[in-house]
Amino acid sequence: MLEIVLVMALIAITGILALGVLTGGFDRVLLRSSAKELTAQLRFARAHAIATGTPQRFEIDPDSHAWRSADDRAGELSKKLGVHFTGAREVQPSQGVGAIVFFGDGASTGGSVQLSLRDAAWNIDVAWLTGEVTLRRGEVVR
Repeated sequence: MLEIVLVMALIAITGILALGVLTGGFDRVLLRSSAKELTAQLRFARAHAIATGTPQRFEIDPDSHAWRSADDRAGELSKKLGVHFTGAREVQPSQGVGAIVFFGDGASTGGSVQLSLRDAAWNIDVAWLTGEVTLRRGEVVR
Protein backbone atom coordinates (compact mmCIF):
# COMPACT_ATOMS: atom_id res chain seq x y z
CA MET A 1 0.00 0.00 0.00
CA LEU A 2 2.80 2.40 0.86
CA GLU A 3 4.45 1.71 -2.49
CA ILE A 4 1.27 2.60 -4.38
CA VAL A 5 0.92 5.90 -2.51
CA LEU A 6 4.58 6.70 -3.19
CA VAL A 7 4.23 5.97 -6.91
CA MET A 8 1.08 8.12 -7.12
CA ALA A 9 2.88 10.99 -5.36
CA LEU A 10 5.80 10.76 -7.78
CA ILE A 11 3.43 10.78 -10.77
CA ALA A 12 1.64 13.86 -9.37
CA ILE A 13 4.92 15.72 -8.76
CA THR A 14 6.17 14.86 -12.24
CA GLY A 15 2.91 16.09 -13.77
CA ILE A 16 3.08 19.38 -11.89
CA LEU A 17 6.69 19.96 -12.94
CA ALA A 18 5.87 19.13 -16.57
CA LEU A 19 2.93 21.53 -16.52
CA GLY A 20 5.16 24.29 -15.15
CA VAL A 21 7.73 23.74 -17.89
CA LEU A 22 5.15 23.62 -20.67
CA THR A 23 3.35 26.78 -19.57
CA GLY A 24 6.45 28.86 -18.83
CA GLY A 25 5.74 28.80 -15.11
CA PHE A 26 9.38 28.76 -14.12
CA ASP A 27 10.12 31.83 -16.24
CA ARG A 28 7.28 33.68 -14.56
CA VAL A 29 8.67 32.74 -11.16
CA LEU A 30 12.09 34.03 -12.23
CA LEU A 31 10.57 37.31 -13.43
CA ARG A 32 8.50 37.89 -10.30
CA SER A 33 11.28 36.96 -7.87
CA SER A 34 13.74 39.26 -9.68
CA ALA A 35 11.24 42.12 -9.52
CA LYS A 36 10.70 41.51 -5.81
CA GLU A 37 14.45 41.45 -5.20
CA LEU A 38 14.99 44.81 -6.95
CA THR A 39 12.03 46.28 -5.08
CA ALA A 40 13.53 45.15 -1.77
CA GLN A 41 16.92 46.63 -2.67
CA LEU A 42 15.38 49.98 -3.60
CA ARG A 43 13.43 50.03 -0.34
CA PHE A 44 16.61 49.17 1.56
CA ALA A 45 18.47 52.08 -0.08
CA ARG A 46 15.65 54.46 0.92
CA ALA A 47 15.56 53.14 4.50
CA HIS A 48 19.35 53.39 4.72
CA ALA A 49 19.23 57.02 3.53
CA ILE A 50 16.63 57.88 6.16
CA ALA A 51 18.49 56.03 8.93
CA THR A 52 21.87 57.58 8.19
CA GLY A 53 20.65 60.98 6.98
CA THR A 54 22.95 60.76 3.96
CA PRO A 55 22.01 60.29 0.30
CA GLN A 56 22.14 56.72 -0.98
CA ARG A 57 22.43 55.71 -4.62
CA PHE A 58 20.88 52.73 -6.41
CA GLU A 59 22.45 52.08 -9.82
CA ILE A 60 21.34 49.68 -12.54
CA ASP A 61 23.06 48.78 -15.81
CA PRO A 62 20.43 47.36 -18.18
CA ASP A 63 23.04 46.14 -20.67
CA SER A 64 25.06 44.07 -18.21
CA HIS A 65 22.00 43.14 -16.09
CA ALA A 66 23.79 44.31 -12.92
CA TRP A 67 22.78 46.55 -10.03
CA ARG A 68 24.47 48.22 -7.05
CA SER A 69 22.84 49.64 -3.97
CA ALA A 70 23.50 51.14 -0.56
CA ASP A 71 25.90 49.52 1.89
CA ASP A 72 27.93 47.92 -0.96
CA ARG A 73 25.12 45.61 -2.00
CA ALA A 74 25.29 44.36 -5.58
CA GLY A 75 23.79 41.68 -7.76
CA GLU A 76 22.97 40.48 -11.24
CA LEU A 77 19.74 39.76 -13.04
CA SER A 78 19.15 36.81 -15.33
CA LYS A 79 20.18 37.46 -18.94
CA LYS A 80 16.74 36.08 -19.94
CA LEU A 81 15.10 39.24 -18.60
CA GLY A 82 14.59 42.47 -20.46
CA VAL A 83 15.64 45.45 -18.32
CA HIS A 84 14.45 48.98 -19.05
CA PHE A 85 15.28 51.99 -16.85
CA THR A 86 13.76 55.47 -16.88
CA GLY A 87 15.09 58.16 -14.57
CA ALA A 88 16.74 61.51 -14.11
CA ARG A 89 19.60 62.03 -16.55
CA GLU A 90 21.37 64.39 -14.10
CA VAL A 91 22.27 61.55 -11.70
CA GLN A 92 23.40 59.00 -14.32
CA PRO A 93 26.91 57.84 -13.39
CA SER A 94 27.74 56.99 -17.03
CA GLN A 95 26.13 56.47 -20.43
CA GLY A 96 23.62 53.60 -20.33
CA VAL A 97 23.67 53.24 -16.53
CA GLY A 98 20.68 54.47 -14.58
CA ALA A 99 20.58 55.73 -11.02
CA ILE A 100 18.07 56.71 -8.37
CA VAL A 101 19.29 58.77 -5.42
CA PHE A 102 17.44 58.61 -2.10
CA PHE A 103 17.85 61.55 0.28
CA GLY A 104 17.91 61.67 4.07
CA ASP A 105 14.30 62.90 4.27
CA GLY A 106 13.05 59.91 2.22
CA ALA A 107 12.60 61.79 -1.06
CA SER A 108 14.35 60.64 -4.21
CA THR A 109 15.22 61.60 -7.77
CA GLY A 110 12.54 59.13 -8.87
CA GLY A 111 12.51 56.65 -11.70
CA SER A 112 11.28 53.28 -12.80
CA VAL A 113 12.68 49.89 -13.71
CA GLN A 114 10.81 47.44 -15.88
CA LEU A 115 11.71 43.76 -15.96
CA SER A 116 10.14 41.77 -18.78
CA LEU A 117 10.16 38.28 -20.21
CA ARG A 118 8.31 37.57 -23.45
CA ASP A 119 4.80 38.98 -22.92
CA ALA A 120 4.96 39.57 -19.14
CA ALA A 121 6.41 42.55 -17.28
CA TRP A 122 6.72 44.02 -13.79
CA ASN A 123 7.25 47.72 -13.15
CA ILE A 124 9.10 49.04 -10.11
CA ASP A 125 8.29 52.71 -9.65
CA VAL A 126 10.01 55.16 -7.30
CA ALA A 127 8.13 58.39 -6.55
CA TRP A 128 10.39 61.45 -6.65
CA LEU A 129 8.61 63.39 -3.91
CA THR A 130 8.11 60.67 -1.30
CA GLY A 131 10.63 58.06 -2.45
CA GLU A 132 7.93 55.39 -2.14
CA VAL A 133 8.81 52.19 -4.01
CA THR A 134 5.93 50.26 -5.59
CA LEU A 135 5.76 47.06 -7.61
CA ARG A 136 3.00 46.41 -10.15
CA ARG A 137 2.33 44.41 -13.31
CA GLY A 138 3.12 46.30 -16.48
CA GLU A 139 2.90 46.35 -20.24
CA VAL A 140 6.05 45.29 -22.03
CA VAL A 141 8.06 48.26 -23.35
CA ARG A 142 9.43 47.44 -26.80
